[in-house]
Amino acid sequence: MTGRFPLFTDNHVRQQIVEGLRREGWDVVRAIDVFPEATDDEILFPYAAEHGRVFVTCDKRIHAIAIDRLKAGQPFRMVFWRLERHRKMSDGDFVRAFEEIAKTPTPFAYAIEYIKPKP
Repeated sequence: MTGRFPLFTDNHVRQQIVEGLRREGWDVVRAIDVFPEATDDEILFPYAAEHGRVFVTCDKRIHAIAIDRLKAGQPFRMVFWRLERHRKMSDGDFVRAFEEIAKTPTPFAYAIEYIKPKP
């Protein structure tokens, strides 16, 4: 599977990144658009998986849930970065990182794609 994939972002993803992805033609749904504020993180994963969306977050707690889902063999796809990346990368850097993931021959060969700043 190459090319763009539909995204599902939680409240930890800056609105500027969401807007940048949308300007570039990405299909982005925010959790707050579907669920009430403070919805339990455990509910978000099934939604993303059932709707064929890649879960996008920088929340360490959600990453821990993802690792548990991996261990349990529950299918999902995720793009994750550590929160401190927000300070080291511009919003445009994040959008370019998504474009790079979309261009790889086998994105999500491992369920989680990690975004890291370029050296």
